[in-house]
Amino acid sequence: MDGSKSVEFKDELLGRDIRQLGRMLGDTIRTQHGDEAFNRIENVRQLAIRFRREQDAGAQALLEEALHALSPDETSQLIRAFGYFSLLSNIAEDQHHTRRSRAHLLAGSAPRLGSLAKAVQNVVGAGRTSSFGEFFAEAHISPVFTAHPTEVQRKSTLNCQMAIARELDERDRVQMTPEEQEQNDEALARGIHTLWQTRLLRTAKLSVMDEVENGLSFFDRTILNGLPQLYSTLQDMLAKLDARWAGEELPTFMKVGSWIGGDRDGNPFVTATVLRATLARQADVALEHYLGELHKLASQLSLAQTMTGCSEQLRQLADASPDHSPHRVDEPYRRAIYGIHNRLAANRALLTSAAAAGRADTGAAASAAASARAAVATIWPAAAAAGYAPAAPGAGAQPYASAQELLADLETVHESLVAHGSAVLARGRLRQLRRAVKVFGFSLAPVDLRQNSDVHERVVAEILSCARPGIDYAALSEPERCKLLLEELHTPRLLISPYTSYSEETSGELAIFRAVSEAHRAYGAESITNYIISKADSVSDLLEVALLLKEHGLLRAGSVTEESSMAVNIIPLFETIGDLQAGPDIMDRAFRLPLYMDLVRSRGSLQEVMLGYSDSNKDGGFLTSGWELYKAEIELVEVFKRHNVKMRLFHGRGGSVGRGGGPSYEAILAQPQGAVQGRIRLTEQGEVITAKYANPEVCRRNLEVMVAATMEATMLPPRGIEPDAAQLAAMQALSDEAMRSYRSLVYETEGFETYFWESTVISEIAALNIGSRPASRKKSTAIEDLRAIPWVLSWAQCRVMLPGWFGFGSAVQKFLGTQPDGLALLQKMYRDWPFFNTLLSNMDMVLAKSDIAIASRYATLVSDATLREAIFGRIRAEHERTIAALKEITGQAELQDANPLLQRSIRNRFPYIDPLNHLQVELLRRFRDGDSDPATREGIHLSINGIAAGLRNSG
Repeated sequence: MDGSKSVEFKDELLGRDIRQLGRMLGDTIRTQHGDEAFNRIENVRQLAIRFRREQDAGAQALLEEALHALSPDETSQLIRAFGYFSLLSNIAEDQHHTRRSRAHLLAGSAPRLGSLAKAVQNVVGAGRTSSFGEFFAEAHISPVFTAHPTEVQRKSTLNCQMAIARELDERDRVQMTPEEQEQNDEALARGIHTLWQTRLLRTAKLSVMDEVENGLSFFDRTILNGLPQLYSTLQDMLAKLDARWAGEELPTFMKVGSWIGGDRDGNPFVTATVLRATLARQADVALEHYLGELHKLASQLSLAQTMTGCSEQLRQLADASPDHSPHRVDEPYRRAIYGIHNRLAANRALLTSAAAAGRADTGAAASAAASARAAVATIWPAAAAAGYAPAAPGAGAQPYASAQELLADLETVHESLVAHGSAVLARGRLRQLRRAVKVFGFSLAPVDLRQNSDVHERVVAEILSCARPGIDYAALSEPERCKLLLEELHTPRLLISPYTSYSEETSGELAIFRAVSEAHRAYGAESITNYIISKADSVSDLLEVALLLKEHGLLRAGSVTEESSMAVNIIPLFETIGDLQAGPDIMDRAFRLPLYMDLVRSRGSLQEVMLGYSDSNKDGGFLTSGWELYKAEIELVEVFKRHNVKMRLFHGRGGSVGRGGGPSYEAILAQPQGAVQGRIRLTEQGEVITAKYANPEVCRRNLEVMVAATMEATMLPPRGIEPDAAQLAAMQALSDEAMRSYRSLVYETEGFETYFWESTVISEIAALNIGSRPASRKKSTAIEDLRAIPWVLSWAQCRVMLPGWFGFGSAVQKFLGTQPDGLALLQKMYRDWPFFNTLLSNMDMVLAKSDIAIASRYATLVSDATLREAIFGRIRAEHERTIAALKEITGQAELQDANPLLQRSIRNRFPYIDPLNHLQVELLRRFRDGDSDPATREGIHLSINGIAAGLRNSG
């Protein structure tokens, strides 16, 4: 088969799946609503395609006429149909990626870019094999789940999608008989039928604990099994290269973290009660997984004493087990595992009631919890002290005091198997379970805490005013604040008194710190390791958190007899353009403080810094945000090197390009030299979590990509050529003009705020039940107060995608007008500089998903015709300039020529996303004209759901 036919065959397999799923969806619609409904849907689809191809007034008039004639129920049917087809296309595409990956492996093809095998091969090829040990000893790689409200799918809908995906996967993996194929087709049809009849929208706004449950579902689906398997695969790869790895185990270098239940910045619903419930629920998920694995392991390890030996330690475990069945008296492994299971079940019993008690912040719940605490104080003092109570601790089993105790017992089983000729058995389920306990412990995932620096300032001011009357902390200068805070940090005396009544805000914040102390005692210090400070713009912001930690026994300043210690990392978040520019100097001044440096040394001389992509973009636009982030990283590398501190960057990326999104592999490799060094954390948000972690194969691939990219960025020479002075100057010139153009439109154009609120679905997004956090930081419509997530999601819905490109065209146009050889320079930057190449590749992707013709229909929603023409005219002109500039620099004839897979994906999706946009415009017009029919409002929300699903990385 020649190359062109091979490509056609690959595409045909995807097309086959999409056509079959679409056909089954059509059959379901016919069955439920009749041929007339199906024909109506098909008519709108054809008109939308005609509008896209011709973009003439006739096509638009016919489309508007057809939509205007729809009843609310008919409109809802259309929106659901097109939205569900987008979901089914996502499933088919994910399965196609898995199919192609398997085909390459079966064919013995060379390892693919972004895979672990390719990364290891590259490192070996560079002669760095001996450096693997050093790399993994220092490595820390962590995707961190956040609950930002761009995930509009319900868990029930996701369950239906996963059932469909499993049937497609089985068809690819199994050679079926005709009867089995019929059964598979019928199962697919059932899945689609169930999906159609499953409610898409939530009837109530999400609570924080609902968000916690959504996040935990991905651990159950993929991560609890997928992450340990990744460790095993990598371990075996290294053992084949170097026999020394066969006798060693990789350090725990990768974990999945979470903000859900700990991110309080602007979310009043994240309380100490919620944090406790979150931690208890996470522990319950981890322990439930371990118990299930132990149950299966016991059924597998049926080794008889008469057939094989066992170690003395294993025999002691077996003898201590409550399993005295005469049928298993000569099966020491089973009896030992039963005993381990029984002890762990006692742990779970203690934690289950904690999850329940933590959900209700009421007096009755508090009273019940107090009674339960008293009852179990003798069973597990640490848990009782932390406020946890058991549902029913059974059989008098002694719970494990820590995950390390559990691991020690599992190691006893492992060592006995290996020592008695059964190493092959130790490499099975037991190997995965041991790794899972190392990675997840009793806490499942480290929960990051986050709060705004303004809140810390107010809390510290109140505490000081009560403890030291006459001190007006808010009125002090920055040097005066630092001096006072350092003085208090060195003083053993506590400021907080149990006899003082504090404000509601201060009491709530202090309760959080108390909950951290409790969590460390109950689950271990790994349960909460990071405290992030939003809007960090001074050294005092760091010291305020240090003081609050000290007040709760989580930090101790050194003395002549004691070394400094800190139980939680203090992490500044630099998120606006100004913050990014000031960040390196803030860290330099913090490191110059002997006390702060002592605290950093107590954390292994490691300091984490978080960089915000979303707010910097909303502040200065796409190009400037990317450039200022890049410059900040370069300067931070120098500052940390000067003070001999190890740096770990935490990238606060969203799903959309406007919020730092884009392919992780390219993003990591495009970091400045020295910015990775084996350590990286990045946020996974909204619909991106579903896209990356709902499917086991896709989850595994995304985890691999992060490890592979971090390994290559650290262990291999930089890709491309470091930019020279001319390129840096060109980038700065582009950034300056792009920011000027962006801010001129968004912040300096009179009426822009009105245009934005009237031409997008921002008002409706603010009312949608897609998250526990308010859409704006304040009760206002100002762009400055709007959160970056709904800002980006709104522009994506109307297909403008403005945060992902605006300003670039004007910047290039001005640059080329002043630089005779400017185009050649920009083309060289695109070829040789990974940062610039990735920047333009991401912009290429977002422009390919934009559609100015559809955007023009949203513009008609603006009531002031003069304002509409003025602002939309500027957007349209900049859109044209940006596409033209991008094509000139990249040499592409069309957008996404360099990425045919994405080009194909977008081409397949547009016929089903476009109708949703047209329907959304029609419904917005009705709703804003006073249509009070609940079906109209529901239709708008359904359309938001469908468009977000179709675009995939829109928020």
